[in-house]
Amino acid sequence: MSEVTARRKPTIRDVAVQAGVSRSTVSRVINGGHWVSPDARVAVEEAIVATGYTANHHARSLATGRAGSMAFLLTEPQQLLFDDPTFALLLRGAAEALAQRAMTLVLLVAGTPAERESVAHFISAGHVDGVLLISSHESEPLLDQLLDSGVPIVSCGVPLGHERELSTISVEEVASAKTMVAYLQQKGYERIGMIAGPDDTPGGRYRLVGFREQLGDDFDDAFVEMGDYSFESGQTAMTRLLERGVDAVFAANDRMAAGAIAAVRRAGLRVPDDVAVAGFDDSGLAATHEPTITTMRQPWEQISAQMVSVLLDAIAGAEPRSVILDTELVVRESA
Repeated sequence: MSEVTARRKPTIRDVAVQAGVSRSTVSRVINGGHWVSPDARVAVEEAIVATGYTANHHARSLATGRAGSMAFLLTEPQQLLFDDPTFALLLRGAAEALAQRAMTLVLLVAGTPAERESVAHFISAGHVDGVLLISSHESEPLLDQLLDSGVPIVSCGVPLGHERELSTISVEEVASAKTMVAYLQQKGYERIGMIAGPDDTPGGRYRLVGFREQLGDDFDDAFVEMGDYSFESGQTAMTRLLERGVDAVFAANDRMAAGAIAAVRRAGLRVPDDVAVAGFDDSGLAATHEPTITTMRQPWEQISAQMVSVLLDAIAGAEPRSVILDTELVVRESA
């Protein structure tokens, strides 16, 4: 046994390092060995012996029977479950997809250190067969804990820093942003700004990449403000962008777009006559807002269904895979 594993209980990460394979490969061996080459299986089994790794309750429960449930894991503050309509859409879609398979969805929220510890213990104890990870931040410590536990995971969006370690269902973030900016350019707008999401989230990072790529030589850092996906951050960011003379703004989600529209009105300007505003998601808010918001529509039902389907494959031992879905430009009154 190595010095590292002698000081603490060995994890799947230790086994993976010893065997020279990924954590997902170790997990597949422990969960039945499907889709694993004979050489990799032998390497993992030898590494388990060398490190002294002992399978946790979750792995043992998979060998004897399923829990019959999946976790819908939101690693955000609790209020966002109710404030952000995208989470409700995904929750409903996942619940419906599982109900068709006579399985139960367990809602877990881990927005604080105490909640993370409780959730990690609950999941590692084998109370669910897999995890639908609904939000991910690059610095999120819980994801490493779950990967080390060996529980199958499917992420909504590409989890930054863990791109190849688990299955993902995402949309064409970069291409979608480029489509929206190209539309604004075609409408004749020349001073286009962006309210970007947090850089440690896939939507925040890659939508800004698309914005930058589409503008090319016309890109100006001064026309980019960062938000946190909230209405308030959109309002604050738009106030700053108006001072710089933007004639159109692309917000990384519809809530920030709504905040941007409020800031335009507060400045005594009109949308879209003086400033156009566009968003991203089309989760319901965009269609009911006054004015209605031009946005990029994510296929929410398809995302939920694919997450459940791919997670069931992962539970059965399939290798991690990525599914990338298309978005759709929806033109409404704001732009």
